[in-house]
Amino acid sequence: MISVSETLTAICDDKSLALFNTVALACGNTDILITKLELTRKQYYSRMSQLMNAGLIRRKSGKHFLTSFGKVVYEAQVLIGKAVRSSSKLQAIDSIETPGFPAAERGKIIDTLIHDSKIKEILIGPQRNNNYISAERDKVYNNELIVSSLTKR
Repeated sequence: MISVSETLTAICDDKSLALFNTVALACGNTDILITKLELTRKQYYSRMSQLMNAGLIRRKSGKHFLTSFGKVVYEAQVLIGKAVRSSSKLQAIDSIETPGFPAAERGKIIDTLIHDSKIKEILIGPQRNNNYISAERDKVYNNELIVSSLTKR
């Protein structure tokens, strides 16, 4: 079973992430990766091995493709990238998080500042979307991850 930390470790440096993204976008045509990313052959094969061991990519007929798991991780890191690009707007939203600030006004501010629907959904949360059960399930899962990572130490 693959852990969250193993998955993140596989894409934790810029070159590994660039390699992962290139595989995702190249649709199997990864012949020029070594020169484009300025990697040595050893660095290339080491990183590709980490990505395969983490279950993110697979090799088929000499070409590399994302696994189903890799596709999910790719979409998640794309969302993280969007959040990074919107970090100043997210900080502005955090600055209005005061007791008594009307939720409706907060929602209007989010609608005005944030254009990505997935980020909006995360920020607005279960109140507007009636995803309370799903959010609670995610909290339980995240708590399980924390506990399991602490017990591994």
